[in-house]
Amino acid sequence: MADKTNQTYPSGSANTGYTRSDGESQLSSHELKRKKRIKLAIYIAIFVVFQTIVITIMSLTVLKVKTPKFRLGNISVESDEATSLKFKTQIKIKNSANWGSYKFKASNVTFQHQGKIVGVLDIEKGKVGWLSTIKRDAEVSLNLDAINGSNLGSEVMLNSVGRLEGKVAIMFIMKKKKATNMNCTIAFHVNEQSVSPVHCK
Repeated sequence: MADKTNQTYPSGSANTGYTRSDGESQLSSHELKRKKRIKLAIYIAIFVVFQTIVITIMSLTVLKVKTPKFRLGNISVESDEATSLKFKTQIKIKNSANWGSYKFKASNVTFQHQGKIVGVLDIEKGKVGWLSTIKRDAEVSLNLDAINGSNLGSEVMLNSVGRLEGKVAIMFIMKKKKATNMNCTIAFHVNEQSVSPVHCK
């Protein structure tokens, strides 16, 4: 019987796969960390750009404070006497362009004819909400004796002049002083007890 040739087989437990060296493992770890840092930097850059865009938009819209408007409304003549003229009107304070309330101090409106004051209307302090307008009914009495040399049976030109001072509060984080002026022209037809439409600058 022939002798069997001794053959050596690789052990089943032997590791035939590729084993990374310590240097390669360390390099791979550094590469992963580098990629994570790059991703983090990209996220931070995107966030900064987004915040810049938001702040720019808000500064041009929400945080931009505009001057409120101070106007005289429609006028209806109540009585026409020899020495006085009474009429009803509305004081309008418009804050519709601001994303914050407008708080104003007490003031007044003077009615003038050729520079002479013929009537005064007091305005109490108050507050106008954001993106809104308030209207205050008012009754005015004009002193016709102060209009020297005028023909009261014809047209009498008057100016209503006033100024409000206050602050606009934006989102409870900032306040900005704002003053608004009234300068309206009124044409009274005294004999007819009527008035032309009010024109305000």
